[in-house]
Amino acid sequence: MSKKIGFLSFGHWAPHPTSHAQTAADTLLQSIDLAVAAEELGADGAYFRVHHFARQLGAPFPLLAAVGARTSRIEIGTGVIDMRYSNPFAFAEDAGAADLISGGRLQLGISRGSPEQVIDGWRHFGFVPAEGESDADMARRHTEIALELLRGEGFAQPNPRPMFPNPPGLLRLEPHSEGLRERIWWGAGSDATARWAAGTGMNLMSSTLKDDESGEPFHVQQRKQIEAFRAEWAEHDHGFEPRVSVSRSIFAITNDLDRRYFLGSGEREDQFGMLDANTRAVFGRSYADEPDALVEQLREDEAIAAADTLLLTVPNMLGVDYNAHVIEAILAEVAPALGWR
Repeated sequence: MSKKIGFLSFGHWAPHPTSHAQTAADTLLQSIDLAVAAEELGADGAYFRVHHFARQLGAPFPLLAAVGARTSRIEIGTGVIDMRYSNPFAFAEDAGAADLISGGRLQLGISRGSPEQVIDGWRHFGFVPAEGESDADMARRHTEIALELLRGEGFAQPNPRPMFPNPPGLLRLEPHSEGLRERIWWGAGSDATARWAAGTGMNLMSSTLKDDESGEPFHVQQRKQIEAFRAEWAEHDHGFEPRVSVSRSIFAITNDLDRRYFLGSGEREDQFGMLDANTRAVFGRSYADEPDALVEQLREDEAIAAADTLLLTVPNMLGVDYNAHVIEAILAEVAPALGWR
């Protein structure tokens, strides 16, 4: 099955002698350069992880807009924006502007978030769950508001004496980017949230971590999550076909530097454990091997087979040139043998 193949960067930086990304500026500028390089190599997507209160990428829209201005074809996305921290009105405006700059190439992954660096960090952003709500409920409420705003329907009563002339009728947020509503993805950590995303009309983004719901291997549980999503989608008339992405750490060993960094370093088995006091999770294995061996291992991954989009997690602190090599090795040495290209 042909697939779109992109990269997913966590955007780490650290003032360490071995890091090519010493500062936030390094990471932001190198993220733009890597997206340009990935487009030149024929990759399909440049995606960025969003974490607050961390030495990572915390403000996605300036970066997405800059990537959009420097590229012309590649999809540009997030994996994921934590909607507990997001004002849905500001989200809709910023997303619309960045999407227009890119020519309609944004693919925005959003979610209820993951364990963060600080306690209840969203409170510092001015958000408090309503009476009876959990923080996850608040994220879903913010999401539903944002999705409605992205439709572009007027909802605000115009001032009878405005500063500037208004079009007739109720006003919507501007700038509006037509079609962006269909390019929102939900980062689902369970089968139930995957079904909720399908019912709400969002694409599915599934990472290397999910709730352990059966004790089966990660890729089997993730394939079942994808099936649950598609079954629920079929019960609704959203007017477009959904997409499904999975992310993986995959490294083709093609030279001595690859061997030094990755040969024998990957977790070749799934990891099971408690994500928090109430959630048992499974973390999917990583792949690092010679291309021929890698092809055979990846043939057995049921979730990759079921998805239409694969995001390759990249070690951004190793620099743009090395990460471009990592992406190129998969595109040239692995993807054709698996029928992904």
